[in-house]
Amino acid sequence: MKSYSLTEGRIGPALIRFAIPFLLASILQSLYGAADMFVVGRFSGSAAVSAVSTGSQILNTITNAVLGFCTGGTVLIAQHIGRKNDEGAARSVGTMAVAFTCIGLLLTPLMLLGTPWMVSGMQTPAEAVALTRQYVRICACGVPFILGYNVTSGIFRGMGDSRTPVLFIAVACLLNILADFFFVGALGMSAAGAALATVLAQGISFLLSLLHMKRRGFPFPFTRRHLAVDGDSLRWIFKVGTPLALQNVFISLSFLIITAIINTMGLVASAAVGVTEKLISFFMLPPGAFSAAVATMVGQNIGAGKPERAMRTMTTSMLYSFLISALLFALTQFFPTFFTSIFSSDPAVIDAAGQYLRSYSIDCLFVCFVFNLNSYFSGCGKSVITMAHNLIATFLVRIPLSWVLSRMEGVTLYHMGLAAPAASVLSVVICLGYFIYLKKKGRLYS
Repeated sequence: MKSYSLTEGRIGPALIRFAIPFLLASILQSLYGAADMFVVGRFSGSAAVSAVSTGSQILNTITNAVLGFCTGGTVLIAQHIGRKNDEGAARSVGTMAVAFTCIGLLLTPLMLLGTPWMVSGMQTPAEAVALTRQYVRICACGVPFILGYNVTSGIFRGMGDSRTPVLFIAVACLLNILADFFFVGALGMSAAGAALATVLAQGISFLLSLLHMKRRGFPFPFTRRHLAVDGDSLRWIFKVGTPLALQNVFISLSFLIITAIINTMGLVASAAVGVTEKLISFFMLPPGAFSAAVATMVGQNIGAGKPERAMRTMTTSMLYSFLISALLFALTQFFPTFFTSIFSSDPAVIDAAGQYLRSYSIDCLFVCFVFNLNSYFSGCGKSVITMAHNLIATFLVRIPLSWVLSRMEGVTLYHMGLAAPAASVLSVVICLGYFIYLKKKGRLYS
């Protein structure tokens, strides 16, 4: 297996080549999650749909936390690759493999024991409680596979290879759809069948990635002695990864809180928010893909002693992200109901979702800067700020503003949607202020 140097050549083309596989992987993961809902909705009742929806939120929260830690490992490997430090890269890979294996083996029994608490904490409808518990428990047994896939993907990306992980998520997506139709459709296993399909697909995808890694090898010497926890590597991974993991968990929780707030405005508002959230999640994929590429590219260039190139990588990604997001924003302003009608046939929901989308989509213009600044800081090993500003903006602006607006007379979903861009504006201000402070103090890369 070879590593891909991101420290030379033209930045724009390199960024696009590295970001496109991220985007494809994100789209496949979105389709992966949608497949369970589609098949269960086709062959099972509303209780099963509720179980998969609720169980998926629990699983996604845990997965997002893992992704935060994996980013720490990805950036560390990227920095070692940039420095051409083969021994450091090998120790980082070994540390990730051993540490996340232990975490996966620990998480499974904890999730099994905590399933009743998690299901009740999600306010699961009584009719869906038993099915939700089945779904979560089966998925808990597959957590080591989920961690394994994300760790191997993080290792590939740290070496500058964002294409290989796409192949394995594509395999997982296809297997999941086929298994869904078999377990849920043919065998009538309902939510439990969807969970089995997910575990089976993730497991096979993980095993294939391991076989690929073993067959291709690494671009640096790697032996069994490297399969151990290196203290310095582990501390660095957790130093960068912990803030990102906490950020992801709290953001997931904040979406649940905001959904609960808007649910008090009635069924139409609740359905409209669900439609808009689906659309926004797709609109955020391009800037998310570019910013994910930035973390690795910045890590390699910082490691190679090229901070100016790292800076240009971030600004180039901001430009590309902004151009795409500005186009999507313009389309939502002129044709909001065209998009919302994709996920609903109820005229009231379509119109209400269109209002929410028009204001919420303003956020797309600001997250381009937030996402890329986050990745830049992470690539420099300074991820605490990414957690700090997200928590401040979410819990001091977005959630309180959403709650206040929901209590005001004559407020529509258009007004409710303004809470998201308001929070992002504060995030941009905090990030830029921190950036300027570090640069003045000469501590940006130290």
